[in-house]
Amino acid sequence: MERTAEIARKTGETDIRCSLGLDGAGVAEVATGIGFFDHMLDALARHGLFDLKLSATGDLHVDGHHTVEDCGIVLGRAFSEALGDKRGIARYGSTTVPMDEALVMAALDFSGRGGLFWQCEVPLQMVGSFDSSLAKEFFTAFAANAGLTLHLVQFAGENTHHILEAQFKAVGRALCQAVALDVRRAGEVPSTKGVL
Repeated sequence: MERTAEIARKTGETDIRCSLGLDGAGVAEVATGIGFFDHMLDALARHGLFDLKLSATGDLHVDGHHTVEDCGIVLGRAFSEALGDKRGIARYGSTTVPMDEALVMAALDFSGRGGLFWQCEVPLQMVGSFDSSLAKEFFTAFAANAGLTLHLVQFAGENTHHILEAQFKAVGRALCQAVALDVRRAGEVPSTKGVL
């Protein structure tokens, strides 16, 4: 069974196309018009070992908010579609990633109850053309649309680039764990309720 999804979303603010393969090798082709954000989505895919093609055009003449948030919506929907009823998945993932002086933990659960729980202190500044405050907006939209409970906890960090990169890499690695197929659960939904 191929665990893939193709999602397209067009609004008055953005036009986004996404192709996702969960059982990939971490190959990413990303073009959002925001260089640092492309770099972060590439890191997410590479560390998550999922294949990702994502192209976005948005109202960057306003700012990056709509583009970043809407990419979170589309990628979240892609994960939800690719996972289907979530039979056989590990469901949970957790990892802590150091990036020089920064240290960030991501813990997540494909619970069906989307929500971001944020314990991070990211300095507010531009990293290239990326507004650092938009990382939280991305993860909020991603978690809500993937049906994912996502905790991000920052233990250390001063450099904004390092903190953000640790976040995206940690989430990627936790996603890799959570979507992995557990042979002991073949065909079973990993929930006492029988549904996620």
